[in-house]
Amino acid sequence: MAEYVYGLPVQGYLRELVAVSLLQEVVDKFARATGVAAIVVDVDGTPITKPSNFTAFCRLVRSSPVGEKGCYESDRRVGEAAAKWKSLSLHQCHCTLIDMAAPLIVDGVYWGAVLCGQVLLEPPQEEQIKQVRQVARQYGLDEEKMCAALHKIEVVTEEKIRAAGELLQIVANYIVEMSVSRITSQRLTRQLKEKADMERVMHQLELRALQSQVNPHFLFNTLNAACRLAMIEGASQTEELIYALSGLLRYTLRKIDQMVSLREELEHITNYLFIQRTRYGNHIKVKIHAQPEALNAMIPLMTLQPLVENAIVHGLELKEDGGTIFINARCFGERICIEVRDTGLGMEPGVASQVLEGNRSGLGHTTGLGLSNVHQRLRHCFGEKYGLEIFSSPGEGTTVKVWIPLKS
Repeated sequence: MAEYVYGLPVQGYLRELVAVSLLQEVVDKFARATGVAAIVVDVDGTPITKPSNFTAFCRLVRSSPVGEKGCYESDRRVGEAAAKWKSLSLHQCHCTLIDMAAPLIVDGVYWGAVLCGQVLLEPPQEEQIKQVRQVARQYGLDEEKMCAALHKIEVVTEEKIRAAGELLQIVANYIVEMSVSRITSQRLTRQLKEKADMERVMHQLELRALQSQVNPHFLFNTLNAACRLAMIEGASQTEELIYALSGLLRYTLRKIDQMVSLREELEHITNYLFIQRTRYGNHIKVKIHAQPEALNAMIPLMTLQPLVENAIVHGLELKEDGGTIFINARCFGERICIEVRDTGLGMEPGVASQVLEGNRSGLGHTTGLGLSNVHQRLRHCFGEKYGLEIFSSPGEGTTVKVWIPLKS
């Protein structure tokens, strides 16, 4: 399963944390100061920066696609080792040179590594030369050029490479600090924008009295859920919740007599159900499917939410083991049937017809729109043969079918 932090997939996204140009500048200065090669890679060993001060030997190896792949794998392994021990890691690469890695760990998550090295601790020995010749053949490279390049590699003392490693660790820490600073800045900017968006939305809500579509209880319940998530978890789920709420509020601010596409209505329902599932957890499961040709059909705004709300409040909320809401949209000739089915408590015989007639409670808690209201709106928009049908039995759940024209 892919790992996500701050809404970013960890693999391959180190460049999202720090500007590559800034990384390049830091690594280039490190390479010039120490005289050793350096590069920044992500978690799978793929370079983020261009090679700094690379040896002719390593440039030759990476000129071969197979050799380059081997370098990536070698860099990945040493980076993972450094991350495992949360400290510098020294190793011999697949081409016999000495490399060192310092892990880039942000908030406990490994994002990549800064590597340096491409040196020898002693002059090439016969066994090492044999290995290099074998590598050259394996990668389709000229053996003599490889051996000549090997003899040009600097031989350093262990003391020097360790000193370079300590400086490398300082560089890595600097990059991490830049990353955290950038993340904090982005997070603050996002929070300020969200706050401004919410204040603007709330102002609109006050001015228009929510058009009687959203009542305060729902807002308070949702915001309380957001607060709990913020306390218990990281920011990612809370961010999704706030985005869903913002989308829901923007949608409900539209005029109630407006026509929208079924695609838009289902997107709104997805936001609404995400919020409700945050409140109820696994108590409520959801499955949505729509035939592609049905998605562009027009439907009155806020047609489906009262139906889904009814399924939750009267069908699943009081059921001990919860249940599932199925939403399916299918074409039948010139008509579309949108079926909202729940596995909830169901209704007694005769209650369904009373709900459609407005004689029994079928009001949406957040919309103030009843099933009878939805039924009448559909008939007014499309004619007598359109509207709602309700099928229900005690203990067997409820199915509400919404009939609309394919082309209105």
